[in-house]
Amino acid sequence: MWLVFALGSAVFAALTSILAKAGIEGVDSNLATAVRTMVVVVMAWGMVFLTGAQGGIASISRKSLIFLILSGLATGASWLCYYRALQMGQVSRVVPIDKLSVIITLVLAFVFLHEEFTVKSLIGCLLIGSGTLLMVL
Repeated sequence: MWLVFALGSAVFAALTSILAKAGIEGVDSNLATAVRTMVVVVMAWGMVFLTGAQGGIASISRKSLIFLILSGLATGASWLCYYRALQMGQVSRVVPIDKLSVIITLVLAFVFLHEEFTVKSLIGCLLIGSGTLLMVL
């Protein structure tokens, strides 16, 4: 089932880029990010209440809460940078560079989470990096 959600994520991420580029014209990138973020907040809390998950708030550990807050800050910084890049550049060049996050994530997962880094992972990273260079040059 994770694969279905991962593919959904990819499709919606692609739509996000196209819709954002169309909507950001003539709008300050920070303001556009704030509007988008408010929609995401409403959707996320809507899902929490729709699924009845709001009761779990009290059981979130301090450690988890800290890491979720840090993840939120990283997401916010990423979105601010992404929208500014979209405003200044072409979607076809911004998105491939943004997807270098795959390589960075794999390296960070290896270093900090001690996940396995295989030859297949290395080849994949090299291909993603090479593909990104080909697309943006």
